[in-house]
Amino acid sequence: MNAIGRLILAVALAITAALLAPRLAAHELQPAFLDLREGTPGTYALSWKLPSIGRSDRRMPIAPVFPASCRLLGEARSSRADTAWIDTATLECPNGLAGQILAVDGLSAFATDVLVRVQHHSGRVETHVLKPLQPSVTLQPTASTEHGAGVYFRLGVEHILTGFDHLLFVLGLLLIVRDRWMLIKTVSAFTLAHSITLAAATVGQVAISPALIEALIALSILFLALEIVRRWRGGTSFTIRHPWAVAFAFGLLHGLGFASGLLELGIPKDEIPLALLLFNLGVEAGQLGFVAVILALESAFHRLCRQWPAQWPAQWLVLLQRLPGYWVGSLGAFWAIQRIAMLFKGVV
Repeated sequence: MNAIGRLILAVALAITAALLAPRLAAHELQPAFLDLREGTPGTYALSWKLPSIGRSDRRMPIAPVFPASCRLLGEARSSRADTAWIDTATLECPNGLAGQILAVDGLSAFATDVLVRVQHHSGRVETHVLKPLQPSVTLQPTASTEHGAGVYFRLGVEHILTGFDHLLFVLGLLLIVRDRWMLIKTVSAFTLAHSITLAAATVGQVAISPALIEALIALSILFLALEIVRRWRGGTSFTIRHPWAVAFAFGLLHGLGFASGLLELGIPKDEIPLALLLFNLGVEAGQLGFVAVILALESAFHRLCRQWPAQWPAQWLVLLQRLPGYWVGSLGAFWAIQRIAMLFKGVV
C-alpha cells in the first residue's frame, strides 16, 4: 500500500472511531435497582436506585409502576450516591405483591436494565431483570419456589458482551498470541487476574475511582496496539515473549472495571457471595464465547485466503489481515484521549 493509501486508511479509521467510540464507550453496566422487602404482610420497604444520565446530575426519567391497589405511605426520601439517586419509601399493598405485575415506565427509551429484587414476608426472594423491550414482570405466586439467582449469571454475560473495551483488549491479545497453548495460558491468566480484583472490589477490599479505571483500561488497549505493530514488523518484546504475564497484570485492572458493574447494583451483603460467583461465571462464559467466535472467523479468513484470486492486489489481503489491529489502535487511542480528558475535567 502506498503512502496515499495509508493516509486515506488512517483518516477513515479516525473518523469511524470518532463516530463509534462515544457509543461503544458507554458500555458500563448502569442498571436501576428496585428493592422491595416485605416486613409485616402487605407492607414493603422500598428502595429505588436510579442512575444519572451520562456524567450529569440529571435523573434518568424512568419510574416503577406498582399494582393499582398499592400506595406510598408518606413522602419518598431522596439522596445522592456517586452517580445515582436513591429514593426510599414505604409501600403498602393490601393484597401483597406475589403474583402481581411490576413495571418501569419510560424504560423503552433508554439502553439500561432494571434489576428487581423482591423479598416476601415468608423470606422467599425473587430477582428479575427488566429491559427496554420487556419493561414489566409478573412476580411468582406465593406457592412458588425461590426464583431468579441465575439473573446474576446473565448480567455477567451481558456485561462482558457489551463491554467493548474489555473485548477489544482480548482481541489485542489474540492478535499477538499465535501459539494455541500460549493462547490458553494467556486467556487463563487474564481470567484469573480479573477474577481476583472483581472479588476484592466487590467485598470492599479495593476501592479506586471508576473514571481512573476507565482511563487506565483505555491505555492498556493502546499499549497492546503498539505491541501488535511491533509483531507485524518482526520485532520482539516482553509482551510478545510472555503475553500471559502482561495479560495477568492488565487483568487485575480490568477486574476493577468488571466490579463497577456489580457494585452499581447495591446487592444485599448476604447475597454477595452467590451474586459474585454467578456474575463472574457469566463474564467468563461471555469472554470464552467471544474468543471462540474470533478463532472461528480467523479460521474462515485463512480458508478464504487460500482461494484469493491471483489477479487481486496482494496489498488488499495485507490490509484485511491488519484491519483488526488498526481497530484496536484507533479505538484505544480515542478512548484514552477521551477518558483522560474526562478524568482531568473531573479533577479540575
